[in-house]
Amino acid sequence: MATLEIRDLHVSVEDKEILRGVDLTVNAGEVHAMMGPNGSGKTTLAYAIAGHPKYTVTSGQVLLDGEDVLAMKVDERARAGLFLAMQYPVEVPGVTISNFLRTSITALRGEAPKLRTWVKEVRDAMDDLKFDPAFAERNVNEGFSGGEKKRHEIVQLELMKPKVAILDETDSGLDIDALKVVSDGVNRFASGGDKGVLLITHYTRILRYIKPDYVHVFVGGRVVEEGGPELAEQLEAEGYEKYVSGGGEAAVESATVGGASS
Repeated sequence: MATLEIRDLHVSVEDKEILRGVDLTVNAGEVHAMMGPNGSGKTTLAYAIAGHPKYTVTSGQVLLDGEDVLAMKVDERARAGLFLAMQYPVEVPGVTISNFLRTSITALRGEAPKLRTWVKEVRDAMDDLKFDPAFAERNVNEGFSGGEKKRHEIVQLELMKPKVAILDETDSGLDIDALKVVSDGVNRFASGGDKGVLLITHYTRILRYIKPDYVHVFVGGRVVEEGGPELAEQLEAEGYEKYVSGGGEAAVESATVGGASS
């Protein structure tokens, strides 16, 4: 049963402190929603856990099942069971989805999947996401719409079966139909009870389809309030204004990292 523990995490970008002591635990079988205004540091947290070189951890711990994540290389973190779905998935010209997925799964499993079963695995995952199987032979995210990119992210999630999935604004750029399909994919992943989900979002609309066990309000580089699903409803009604203090911290954070810490 997987557990992701974040303890007093401090992270800087270009010598500017963005995360200021984050404490959070995501256990297997739990869905956590992290909500906060633009520039509060939510994406910084996701990328720091994943190992992006732009984000410098200055103190604190990130543990996965008791193992020190921060001591691992990026690929080691993925093999240990961490998964990051990015807000803006990148294009990879010259690499087809089918090759990308098979190479990724080979790296995770330590051996190439057998073709006779692999083709069915991919087709089933794409069918579940209502994702045209013809996309398997297209270059990764090249010319894809926002919904197609996010469907591809969840196809990866379903095939890779990580221990903990960090989903950074997975609802960004989705129309209502794509939102429902992608949410169904996340719910299938979480339904086994042996995996954890940290869902980063600005809005409550995705929480109509993915029901969180816990909601965290993230402002100024730290968690400032925690609660159950009712907290999301409160945020929908009242916004973040009462949490934002200190002379416009959120705007300062956003300007510092050019919006990357959204």
